[in-house]
Amino acid sequence: MIGRREVVTALGLLGVLPQAAAAMRTVPGKAEPFSWDALQQRAATLATKPYSAPAKVAAAAAIDYDKVGSIRFRADKTLAGGIRLFPLGRYAPMPVAINVVEGGEARRIEFSRDLFEAEEGHAAALGIAGFRAMAPGGTSDWMAFQGASYFRTAGAQDQYGLSARGLAINTGLPGREEFPDFTEFWIERTGADAYTIYALMDGASVTGAYRIQSRHVAGAGVEQQVSSVLNVRRDIERLGIAPATSMFWYGEGNRAAAVDWRPEIHDSDGLALLTGAGERIWRPLNNPPHDTLDSFADQAPKGFGLIQRDRNFDHYQDDGAFYDRRPNLWIQPQGDWGKGAVMLYAFPTNSETVDNVVSFWTPAAPAKAGQRLQFDYSLSWKSTDPTAVAATAHVVDCWQGVAGRPGAEPVKGARKLVVDFIGDGLAGLDRQSGVTAKIDVVRGKVLANAAYPVVGQKNRWRVTADVAPDAQGPADVRLFLTRGGRALSETVLTPIF
Repeated sequence: MIGRREVVTALGLLGVLPQAAAAMRTVPGKAEPFSWDALQQRAATLATKPYSAPAKVAAAAAIDYDKVGSIRFRADKTLAGGIRLFPLGRYAPMPVAINVVEGGEARRIEFSRDLFEAEEGHAAALGIAGFRAMAPGGTSDWMAFQGASYFRTAGAQDQYGLSARGLAINTGLPGREEFPDFTEFWIERTGADAYTIYALMDGASVTGAYRIQSRHVAGAGVEQQVSSVLNVRRDIERLGIAPATSMFWYGEGNRAAAVDWRPEIHDSDGLALLTGAGERIWRPLNNPPHDTLDSFADQAPKGFGLIQRDRNFDHYQDDGAFYDRRPNLWIQPQGDWGKGAVMLYAFPTNSETVDNVVSFWTPAAPAKAGQRLQFDYSLSWKSTDPTAVAATAHVVDCWQGVAGRPGAEPVKGARKLVVDFIGDGLAGLDRQSGVTAKIDVVRGKVLANAAYPVVGQKNRWRVTADVAPDAQGPADVRLFLTRGGRALSETVLTPIF
């Protein structure tokens, strides 16, 4: 499903073979009419034909992760005001087709080795693996498309982290996941720091047409409006809409995994949900001992996404990867998506180079061969938390440790869960205010719990709970702060292993 970070961000797609490269032009090809409607029709027609998997360029296997960095797109060849291309490499062996759109016409960018420059003694470029959009000045980029249907942006702090993808198919079903490809792109510049990216998707079970309107605002982040039209080739057991892929190795909640000297290493620390009924839910991420799949049933969801709430540099101490600057990715469905579930799949990792977490929406109705499906949604890549509202306290820390009183013998067969909330709605409340923690546990029981304000901290409350999972564990804990029958906080959902 997910793997080495360089695989996730440096895979390639369908295109021309390198032996033909020398004869190809370095200027755009003949202008052809292009429209969003025509792309949808092309995808629909493609779905009626047998699937043919894109071929890899065998010579790309010799260009490893370090060597591919020695091949650079020439700045003077920059396209559409800020687009530069990625070369093929070991983790990007399949070329993509690139077109530039202007005035309703598209021109193909033909591959030529002189589009790139290579350091002396290193291999020349073999093809085009993807592209990126450069920020003004050309010293950094803010958006990149590369690998299957993966894409990502640098958010508000010029720092890449988690990725989105066009579609997830059978994620979490052992040995059955599919990775459809964006095989061709059409890039239209729509502003000084804005592009509309059109993409043709092809896969064994689906074809699709995508329109991704992207706008970068320096210091604020990136907003994208996505329209996806899918044509189902064959029945799909688990269709994943608006997938987000991230990495969680360890944080304050699983310190035993911290074999590295850095205190925490993760791109995101929680899954946030705003349900159709208006409930705010926070599911802390973890590095599970085995594959896990959580499902959060909903109807007409208002939003969901993978969030990096902890933005304190001291908690990471990483001045190279800058985990405190990693962007959030918040998905807002457009229109009524009906019944379904937000799913969270995770598997164990012992490295920061492995993306081991993915979230997505799965419709309740099965995807059947011959169907045409459409999903529109927005993607917000920012550092601010879209789920934090003043009136509702939100989680800022979540720990686990041995159960029992400090200094006493640990309670066998139990774990202590500690959750801290912060919010303006907690202002002025104290131990006599009647605030309690509402806690429910599936596959386990609560042995003891308490809720109280943290001494010396403004509008910060702590919930502690000793939880004993049963033999069918892990225990699933659901908790929130309440007073007089009214919820004061978002709802926390977390497993206890």
